[in-house]
Amino acid sequence: MKESLHEYIKVGLVHFMAYPTCMGGEGPIVESLSHLAQDPFFEVMEVTRAKDPHVMKQMRSIAEQAKLELVFGAQPVCLGGGLNLNHPDSAERAKAIEALKNAIDQAESLGSKSVGVLSGKVSDDKDYAKQRLVDSLKQLCAYANTKGMSVALETFDQVPFGKNCLIGPTKDAVEVSAAVRKEHANFGLMLDLSHLPLIGETSEHALKTAGEHLVHVHVGNCAMDDPKHPAYGDNHPRFGAPGTRNDVPELAEFLKVLLEMGYLSTRERKIVSFEVKPMPGESSEAIVAGSKRAVLDAWRRI
Repeated sequence: MKESLHEYIKVGLVHFMAYPTCMGGEGPIVESLSHLAQDPFFEVMEVTRAKDPHVMKQMRSIAEQAKLELVFGAQPVCLGGGLNLNHPDSAERAKAIEALKNAIDQAESLGSKSVGVLSGKVSDDKDYAKQRLVDSLKQLCAYANTKGMSVALETFDQVPFGKNCLIGPTKDAVEVSAAVRKEHANFGLMLDLSHLPLIGETSEHALKTAGEHLVHVHVGNCAMDDPKHPAYGDNHPRFGAPGTRNDVPELAEFLKVLLEMGYLSTRERKIVSFEVKPMPGESSEAIVAGSKRAVLDAWRRI
């Protein structure tokens, strides 16, 4: 593509993955966000909760000063708390719903207009589990709607060395999304290039199956061939790291399909966020810079 990447995409970064010590709501949140906010390459930062209310205020202030859009990722809230929106026990499911309503409150305090969530673990009663998930998501969408916000369900793998989530295959995700959207327009799906090899789907199959349900996109990498690999499973190593699945050619194919299906256009620029995590001995700043070079290279190949 000869036209600028930024003519089509609002480029984002999943902050808490690039700086994993911040994932639990502590660590150098303000310092790292301040550093990233100075880079005009990024228009969006995907952040998660901070335990200190003062830090939350600082995060919003930094974003406002830098004209940076904040998106709230509640995935660490779900995973860190062992929350399950499709849990067979009603009390456990209620606990997850309440925790995510609180996450929506936190997102609102940051000025975010959307919240990302994920399903719970795979269970034997798959059809009933999907019904429970739909019910939970409807409750979250109703609550988010009172604040003018939307909810995005991210698809994950179903492998024991990954997240092993109910959703899951894109086909199942669309079924869930269609059921939720019958009552709530403020809902859609989030797909991540990192997860596609783990799910066993190509970019073309996953993205075109998602179709109009797709509202948010992540790009990254995974390692799934060697259990001894330091990023084995769903751990988002840098693009092209030895023993991993995604590099510039895979990223170019993913972006090409997004263009073909009209998800990316100059009429309405949508978010595409890097989700990369440093492996032991690696630098957050270096892998972020490497991701920028990877996407610019991929864009040139389309």
